[in-house]
Amino acid sequence: MATAVGIVWGVTFVSSKVLINAGMQPAEIMTLRFFLAYLCMLPFSLSGEGERRLFASSLKDELLLVLLGVSGGSLYFLLENYALVYTQASNVSILIATTPLWTMLASALFLKDGSVRPRTVLFSLVALSGVVIVVLNGRMELHLHPLGDLLTLGAALTWVLYSIILRWVEGRYPVVFITRKLFFYGILTMLPFFAFKPWGTTWAILCQAPVLANLIFLGIVASFLGYVGWNLAQSRLGPVSMNLYLFLNPIATAIVAVPVLGEQFTWVTAAGTLLILGGMYLVMKE
Repeated sequence: MATAVGIVWGVTFVSSKVLINAGMQPAEIMTLRFFLAYLCMLPFSLSGEGERRLFASSLKDELLLVLLGVSGGSLYFLLENYALVYTQASNVSILIATTPLWTMLASALFLKDGSVRPRTVLFSLVALSGVVIVVLNGRMELHLHPLGDLLTLGAALTWVLYSIILRWVEGRYPVVFITRKLFFYGILTMLPFFAFKPWGTTWAILCQAPVLANLIFLGIVASFLGYVGWNLAQSRLGPVSMNLYLFLNPIATAIVAVPVLGEQFTWVTAAGTLLILGGMYLVMKE
């Protein structure tokens, strides 16, 4: 399940690029995909008492669920997508790929996770080096753009916060309830953004076949199935092991970008892929 989500989320970068090229704003894409996912969650929210509940057992837990919607939804997507305005896509891809390393540090500090060892970090760096190779694909064009790079780093740390909060609440509430609240608060906390940058996507854009197909993929497959799958898998694997599967993102992106965006999959990409998979395998053996 973790592998499937890691691959699907890698494809979302290509799918989102198609929608942006069609004239949609990143914030609009995130809002529509979460809205579709929330609609898909509703039938499952009627299946049991725990899933049907409207609020958490305490104000503290409800606030944690709000933070899940922000860290795993609105703020994460805003930081990641608007970082592209100020820095190169390669910078964003590589800095986002540092998320597993930050998760290891956060888990050791806040969750007292004893599974994080020096060898674990070393093997993760091997996988990260593969990410760098896949993203750059032989082009040594990585430049520092402080604002954009800081926004990207903020997105990575925001996802780490999501992983830690999810670990705190996952044992007390059903995954269906947690994921539904995540989508709801993700949408709710995104709405104020449109007061500063009004909604611009028209029905004419939404009715285009490629736009509609990619929105359905992002909303139902990547968000509804993706977040449910991610949250279920993390409850079994823990945040450190789970976030390692984010290393699969650039592999899936590179492969799907060949037929969709006309990009090339070279021997350099293949070598980077082997490094990623090798590093992940060594970490998991630990």
